[in-house]
Amino acid sequence: MNNKNRIPTITLCITAMFMALTVATSSFSIPVPGGHLYFCDAIICTGAILLDPFLAFCVGGIGSFIGDMLFYPAPMFVSLVSHGLQAVIASVCVRKLTNMKPITAGIIGVTAGGIVSVIGYTLGRAFVYATVESAIIKLPFAILQAGVGAVIAVVLCYKFNLIGVFNKMFKK
Repeated sequence: MNNKNRIPTITLCITAMFMALTVATSSFSIPVPGGHLYFCDAIICTGAILLDPFLAFCVGGIGSFIGDMLFYPAPMFVSLVSHGLQAVIASVCVRKLTNMKPITAGIIGVTAGGIVSVIGYTLGRAFVYATVESAIIKLPFAILQAGVGAVIAVVLCYKFNLIGVFNKMFKK
C-alpha cells in the first residue's frame, strides 16, 4: 500500500471537526422576515480556505447534507451540491490564484463559491418546492447568508491569521 495516498489522522480529525461545526451551525438560525439566516457558510468558507478541495467538499457538501438530513431533510441534496461546489470552488481559487496576494485569492474564492451556492440554492428551491416564486422570495436571504459567511471567513483567516496558526499547527 502506498503511504503517499493516505490522509494523515490529524487531517481527518480537522475535517471531521469542520464537518461537525457545519452540522452544528446548520441546526440553529436567526429568523429574518421571510426566512432564516444560517451561519454554516462561515464554517464552509473557512474550511475551504484552509483545506484542499476534496476535504473542503466534505466540510461543505457532506456537512451541510448531514445537517439538513437531521434538521430539515427536504433540501438536503440541494445542500450537498450547492455547498459542496461552493467549498470546492473557493478552495481551488485559493490554491490556484498564487500570483495574487493571498487575501485577494481568498476573497475571489469565497465570492465565486458564494455565487455558485446562491444560484444552486435558488434553482434547487425552485425544484424542491415546485415554485419559482418561493425561490425568488428567498434569494435575498441566500445572498445575505453567503455574503456574511464569506466576510466572516476572510476576517478569521486573514485578519486574525487563522491560516498562519493552521499551517504552523498542522502542516509543518
